[in-house]
Amino acid sequence: MPPPSTSSAALSGQPTGTYVGQKVAQIRSELAQLQGVMSQRTNQLQQIRNATTENSQRYHGTVAAVTTRLQLGTTPGNPVLVAQWNQAQAELDRISTDIAAMNSLANEVAADSALAAYLLDATRATYALSGAIDEDHRQLATLEDETNRTVVLVDRVLNELSEDISRQTTYVGNERANLTSLSLSIKNGELYGGSLANRAYRAVSGDASNSPAVVGAGRGPIASADGRQPLVVIRFDRPDPPYQQALYTAIARALERRPQAQFDLVAVTANQGTTGQAAINQNQSRRNAERVLRTLTDMGLPSGRISLSATTSPQVGSNEVHVYVR
Repeated sequence: MPPPSTSSAALSGQPTGTYVGQKVAQIRSELAQLQGVMSQRTNQLQQIRNATTENSQRYHGTVAAVTTRLQLGTTPGNPVLVAQWNQAQAELDRISTDIAAMNSLANEVAADSALAAYLLDATRATYALSGAIDEDHRQLATLEDETNRTVVLVDRVLNELSEDISRQTTYVGNERANLTSLSLSIKNGELYGGSLANRAYRAVSGDASNSPAVVGAGRGPIASADGRQPLVVIRFDRPDPPYQQALYTAIARALERRPQAQFDLVAVTANQGTTGQAAINQNQSRRNAERVLRTLTDMGLPSGRISLSATTSPQVGSNEVHVYVR
């Protein structure tokens, strides 16, 4: 936004020697001060915008380097990527600092807006004062026009600040969620994508496959007691099954179809062995479900949209975690 222009006619005038002329001179002086302040405010806003642009460019450059490395393939917990992630976090913090500066500037401009409105009211009220000559009213008319333009300028700056603050706050919130998901990708050495909290809210044309994603070998998935088919079946038939990518893909597709969907995590315990072994299996199965829950929250899915329960089944050969959509 260019700095406000001032009218030399509005901010200059010959003294008339009347009381009204003195009021005109006082308002003219205060308006000139306000316009000078607004010129500084617009310059300050532009400086903040430039800083935000530079910080955003550095942030996206760092994130792009991390995602490229993950896409090409890397080791879990690569320290180079961890250092780059920390750098990206620092750049995002700088953008948060820019937002704080915008908020501070918005408070100052709000005070300027109140002053501009006061000057406009004072200018119009001066018309009613007695003892004025024609020159006083001519200068008042010119001053009123210039004050009106200043009011419009102040309101425009305030609106732009409000839009910038709202946009940047949403942006930083989304990117913090994406960084959390990216940290999980670095930890596991594979790229998942953006945070599940930021999935595009759009309908998918056509029907997606109803087949569940199954992680682990063996028989096909079983339905729940109420006949529901699981979205994802994770079989913990080995110490560390690689379920994250399949889980992320299935949940992301479900959210694209139903943005407000909620999910049930069911720890399914193999009903086998002695009573003591069954108790051990149940505890392990619950821990598996809690592990999947932590993975989903790390991917950006709000914990309030996930419920956790447990059951036993003679149809499973090893502990499983089933994910259902509701």
